[in-house]
Amino acid sequence: MAKKIEVPTTKSALMVALAAAADIKKAQAVAVYEKLIELAYEGARQNEKGWVIPGLGKLLIKKQAARMVRNPQTGEEKKKPACKVAKFRLAKAAKDALVPPKK
Repeated sequence: MAKKIEVPTTKSALMVALAAAADIKKAQAVAVYEKLIELAYEGARQNEKGWVIPGLGKLLIKKQAARMVRNPQTGEEKKKPACKVAKFRLAKAAKDALVPPKK
């Protein structure tokens, strides 16, 4: 039977796990994590095709057209203006690791 891996569920626990795995100080792991997040945000803003983390997925900004929406409580319809929304698409490798394809 395979050994279970302790999966961190908080940011602090994640930083401790990253620091231990890379044999670095926790402060260094926090700095690397924050820089990765900063690069992802800036990459998604600057690149139309999004910012890719190989093996995990792609962070991108999509333009949403103006459309009619309905208030479910009152049934009132109103126009929602065009806007931009953040999306994250999982990479095929991540999908296959989480949910193996059917045979």
